[in-house]
Amino acid sequence: MSVSAVVSARTISEQPGRRGVRVLLLDDEEIVHWGFRLLLGNQPWAERCLPARDADSALELAQRFQPHVALVDTGALDREPAVFCRALTRICARTNVLLLTHADAVAPSTVRASGATGFVSRGWAAPDLLQAIRRASVGLASQPCRPPARSNLSARQHEILQLIADGATNGEIALRLYLSRDTVKQHTSALYRKLGARNRTHAVQTARRQGLIAV
Repeated sequence: MSVSAVVSARTISEQPGRRGVRVLLLDDEEIVHWGFRLLLGNQPWAERCLPARDADSALELAQRFQPHVALVDTGALDREPAVFCRALTRICARTNVLLLTHADAVAPSTVRASGATGFVSRGWAAPDLLQAIRRASVGLASQPCRPPARSNLSARQHEILQLIADGATNGEIALRLYLSRDTVKQHTSALYRKLGARNRTHAVQTARRQGLIAV
């Protein structure tokens, strides 16, 4: 998240939502903590950003501060997302969870299976991230962000493509998205055809050249 994006976020108009919003951030990267602290620190409606590196720390912060929104990178969890979300809502029923992902699109079934309200992408512009957080603070789902218009991939195929780019195997993708390996294989074959790719490496290279996934 660039400083210029943070600066531009200051100029966005006020979106409906509560004031004094507390945001729990579960991610294992310090740069992500820094970026969200800076971004939220410039918003008059945000009370504080609560960074955590692991699930146990996040639950301790939730117990203490009762956050309105939790941004959760499922890759930083040592348990299934649905298990974590259930534990979080037992501690703080008001907390609405947004999955924090590299993908530009996440299938609604994945969001529901995780027990989340919606998702946000690391690739979104600062105003879009802020709007999603404000919407979640009053119990509204984030607006769906669809793949770029020039892409003929479905939302699920785009999601799988991003996970492939992140180095996930078909088995890992199946576990992450609550799919069978055969279903993942079918989606993978379909996105290869749409991209004109020979294999995983070629698919990722082609997608990056077309701007379909994060570099």
